[in-house]
Amino acid sequence: MEIYDKATAPLIAKKLLEIKAIKLSPKKPFSWASGWKSPIYCDNRLSLSYPEVRSLIQEKLTKAIQTHFLNVEAVAGVATAGIPQGVLIADKLNLPFVYVRSKPKGHGMENMIEGKITPGQKVVVVEDLVSTGGSSLKAVQDLRNAGFEVLGMVAIFTYGFDIAAQNFAKEKVKLVCLSDYASMLPQALEQGYVSTEDMSALDSWRNEPDTWPK
Repeated sequence: MEIYDKATAPLIAKKLLEIKAIKLSPKKPFSWASGWKSPIYCDNRLSLSYPEVRSLIQEKLTKAIQTHFLNVEAVAGVATAGIPQGVLIADKLNLPFVYVRSKPKGHGMENMIEGKITPGQKVVVVEDLVSTGGSSLKAVQDLRNAGFEVLGMVAIFTYGFDIAAQNFAKEKVKLVCLSDYASMLPQALEQGYVSTEDMSALDSWRNEPDTWPK
């Protein structure tokens, strides 16, 4: 797991906080579908409604692909939030685009992957957010099963969980993210979204998210 650029990471985090794509609430935590309690909620789809932020993310994700995945021949978005980001990047790079469903379409061709499937084609996967990596890596496996060669994945934001790094390493998938939880916290404190008293709770969640709060 890599951060694309140390200067870009705090800038992206700042923009996501400004548009409330990232919300922090350590005293009244959010509940995830997994049952985890979390002091953070991240919805990067909101960036699509802000042209300046949308263009910034498009530019940086495109450069991340050009830097780390030189031989890319197609872009794949992970449904649903990775689809618009993937389309923007594919258009910028003038490359084919496909997207991966979470489950096969329930009628018609019952496709798992929408778009032209070209076996052997080198593809980079686009995600908006990486938590544990489960759904992201399922999309990678679906692409591999269809015959694509997956070069790696880019994402806007990651919580930076150790389990995610382990999962991506196990599946031999290179992950490059624009920003992460560690880069976001100083920005949140500096901009007044959280207090110094909140920081210990925010730090402890990052280290033990499955048992937080104690």
